[in-house]
Amino acid sequence: MRQDEINANGIRFAYLTQGSGPLLLLLHGWPDNAHSWEKQIPVLAEAGYTVVAPFLRGYPPTEVPVDGYYDRATLAKDIAELIVALNGGEPALLVAQDWGAAISYGVLGAFPERVRRAVLLAVPHPAQIRRTLRRSPIQAIRSFHWFLFQLPSVPESLLRARNFAFMEFLWRLWSPNFEDHAHVARIKKMMSEPGALEATLSYYRAMMKREMQDPALTDIWRNLDRPITTPTLVLCGSHDMRGKMLEDQDEYFAGEYRWGIVEGAGHFLHRERPREVNERILAWLSRSS
Repeated sequence: MRQDEINANGIRFAYLTQGSGPLLLLLHGWPDNAHSWEKQIPVLAEAGYTVVAPFLRGYPPTEVPVDGYYDRATLAKDIAELIVALNGGEPALLVAQDWGAAISYGVLGAFPERVRRAVLLAVPHPAQIRRTLRRSPIQAIRSFHWFLFQLPSVPESLLRARNFAFMEFLWRLWSPNFEDHAHVARIKKMMSEPGALEATLSYYRAMMKREMQDPALTDIWRNLDRPITTPTLVLCGSHDMRGKMLEDQDEYFAGEYRWGIVEGAGHFLHRERPREVNERILAWLSRSS
């Protein structure tokens, strides 16, 4: 496994890569980084893929744009242009978790020609989440950090306090039966880089604040939630309550859609149950479209 970098959508992206063959992109979530996929990259590379796990916009060593946008349209365009930069005009395979999955729904809606097959982990379709939050107080409580992170300055102070203790609390809350101290320590170090914490929180703020959304990307915004034609598998851990949303979200797909539950896993299921998740990823990607 080696680290490299490439320019796409106007910024410099760092990424981890291994293998040769069809391009397979792995997108991480929050609070996380590309090293989250360390239990997938060698296995998927051995299976015959060129595996690329980018550090997303604002996550060092990827560039942290000082005045950049972090809205869903910008993030979807990042991935679409990364695929072009890495793979020319050929579509890629896509695997993503948490924010990576949320971004990927937008990629599949707005740039369907860029992706052949997709596996999304731990996050339902954004439209399904919005609908469920309006109906379910329990799910709204589960997403309390979305609303907390809208406050100015307070989240940054809270997260930095006592060596990012609140960030570690969130990992334990979302994956209660899993200890991942070494990886979380690596994330804390990354979040201490100048501008990184503010940039990654901007993902949440741009989700709700129109003034933080790039007005030049109106056409992309219009297409983010188009019915998805790309064959897509969505997986959640049995201890992640968002798994309950998966059965009722088939209306957002115009192509093949399957969903499943990984027993005994929480939100970071790819780290908690790597063997099972890897097997499911490989089985889905190897199916003919």
